[in-house]
Amino acid sequence: MVSSADLLESIQKSSAGIGVAELLVRHPQIPRRTAQRWIQQLLREGKVRGTGKGRARRYLAVQPPATGASRDDFPDLIPLSADSRDILAYVDQPLQARTPVGYQRDFLDDYEPDRTWYLPAPLRSQLRRMGDTGQADRPAGTYGRAILNRLLIDLSWASSNLEGNTYTLLDTRQLIEHGKAAQGKPAAETQMILNHKAAIELLIDNAETVSFNRYTILNLHSALSENLLPNPSDEGRLRQHAVEIGKSVYRPLSIPAQIDELFGLLLEKGAKISDPYEQSFFVMVHLPYLQPFADVNKRTSRLAANLPLIRANLCPLTFLDVPEQAYSRATLGVYELTRVELLRDLYVWAYERSTHEYLAVRRDLASPDPLRLAYREAIRKAIREVVTRPDEESLTVIDNVVAELVKEADRPTVRAIVIEELRRVHEGTLARYGLRQSEFLRWQNRLQTNVSK
Repeated sequence: MVSSADLLESIQKSSAGIGVAELLVRHPQIPRRTAQRWIQQLLREGKVRGTGKGRARRYLAVQPPATGASRDDFPDLIPLSADSRDILAYVDQPLQARTPVGYQRDFLDDYEPDRTWYLPAPLRSQLRRMGDTGQADRPAGTYGRAILNRLLIDLSWASSNLEGNTYTLLDTRQLIEHGKAAQGKPAAETQMILNHKAAIELLIDNAETVSFNRYTILNLHSALSENLLPNPSDEGRLRQHAVEIGKSVYRPLSIPAQIDELFGLLLEKGAKISDPYEQSFFVMVHLPYLQPFADVNKRTSRLAANLPLIRANLCPLTFLDVPEQAYSRATLGVYELTRVELLRDLYVWAYERSTHEYLAVRRDLASPDPLRLAYREAIRKAIREVVTRPDEESLTVIDNVVAELVKEADRPTVRAIVIEELRRVHEGTLARYGLRQSEFLRWQNRLQTNVSK
């Protein structure tokens, strides 16, 4: 049964604060008045504090005083092993006290797929129990498609938030569901959210075929970096120049031929890993460490880390409420020490958070509509044909596609599904149907012209 403790937990997990609207998105079963009453109670008890006024008002958890100077900025709610604390103590030192270091090839060379394990067997079993959706025997990507709308919002927002994006969860939902950009936000932040959406759809749409190969990872990077890099030629292309890591003494490789060679080796080893969680964590470690791209390396690794989970119909890793200061310092441990313990502790904590967020989704999730699933490509083709052929009668176009691709007994129902989805097409769903914005606008204009006649 939901209580004020559930609201408090959501507030505690939101390091940047959270508003009432966002709380209601996460807890749709709680009436607004009840949520407001519980928040007032938490304020009186001194467990949360408010900031801002009106619709901009947000609530933050009141943290206990820090007990150690070395961990002032690292959340105490994330359990750390002794090894992780050792890493944290090192990366918390000033830059001048840390030893400059370059790429250590042995770190990758020494990894042997299915013989070397960053995640021990008991931990892999624990993760699988947490992430089991009961759909392991379904076609690859079945679970991801069933939760697609929720996943697009959560993962796009959380991963962008780790890059300093100031979109709120509610802003992200408005952009993805309705194509409405948040007012006052930089265009780059809007682009970043939409790029995440396109990248997630790429993984879901191609779940049966994507893998750790050049085509998948390069195209994933291209989707995530579109319109965000100073040189557009760097989108989906391996790095051709030196880069530096901010606030770090780590210096990545700068010779393109070496980057290309090690990128190939990374993918070769990653593809041979049989356990989806080990494979997921491997790419979170080694892709940012190599820095194969001019930028957007960590974003690419976070989406690539979901690839094996999506294919195996496991709960995704959404990075919801992962604090940026924890993530960046765990990554520094890999960069500067080639040690994974701190990132591993964060990965396990973050995955447990993700599975908790999706427990209610899994519980309430209806079985996917078998006709929508069976005729998914036919439905998308029909919508694409209608939009790209605005001068033709829409119902005739739909009927022709349905007659070509759908069994006769299923045609009336599939036709109705196409019409229903066609009404919901907007700027934020164009990639799903392989449509360009210019095609969508031309179709809209023709519809408006026909209505005015």
